[in-house]
Amino acid sequence: MGLFITFEGPEGSGKTTQTVLLSEALVRQGHTPVCTREPGGTRIGEQIRTVLHDPANRELVSEAEILLYSADRAQHVAQVIRPALERGKVVISDRFAESTFAYQGYGRGLDLTTLTNITNVATGGLRPDLVIYLDIDINIGLGRRRKDHAEGKGEWNRMDDQSLAFYRRVRDGYLAMASQDPARWLVIDGVLPVQDIHRDIMARVQSLLTS
Repeated sequence: MGLFITFEGPEGSGKTTQTVLLSEALVRQGHTPVCTREPGGTRIGEQIRTVLHDPANRELVSEAEILLYSADRAQHVAQVIRPALERGKVVISDRFAESTFAYQGYGRGLDLTTLTNITNVATGGLRPDLVIYLDIDINIGLGRRRKDHAEGKGEWNRMDDQSLAFYRRVRDGYLAMASQDPARWLVIDGVLPVQDIHRDIMARVQSLLTS
C-alpha cells in the first residue's frame, strides 16, 4: 500500500499552497504523487462539487449536504484514492472525511455517530495515514479568502458564506479531533511563513516514508 496524506483547515488556511509544495518536493525525490481534492477529484465528483458550492443553493439542508459530500467521497475513494494506494503511490488530498466531521458534525450539529456510519460506507473504512491541519484565526482566514476572490484568484462559494459562529465551531471541531488522535494528525500554525510550514510538513512526511 502507498501513503495517504490529507490537508485540512478552515477557509484561507493555505491548504492548496502546501499541497502543491509537498507534491513538488516529492516529485524531486523521485515519487509520482497523486494529487486530488474533495469535493471533486472525479468527473462525477466535479458535478457534485458544482451543486455543493453554488451560492444559489442556500436552501440545501444539512442532511442533503452530507449525503452529497459522501456520494462524492465514495466515488473518489473507489475511482482515484484506493487504486492509487494499491499501486503504492503517495496520495495527497485537499480535504477528506475529517472535513465532514468538522463542517457537518461540529459546524452543522449533525450527530457524529451517524456521520461516522455514513462515512464508513463511503470510504470502506479508509483513513488517512497523516492529516495535516493548518490552523488559523477565522477572521484572518476569511480575510485571505475575500482578498483572493477580489483579485480573481479563487471562487467564493456557498461554504464560504456562513456565519462566524459556524466557522468557530468548525475550528473547534478540528482541534478536538486533532487532540484525540495526535499520532495521526500534524497541527501547524497557518500564519507561519509558507516555507516554514512546508519544512515541518516535509519532516513529518519523510518520517512516514522511511518508517
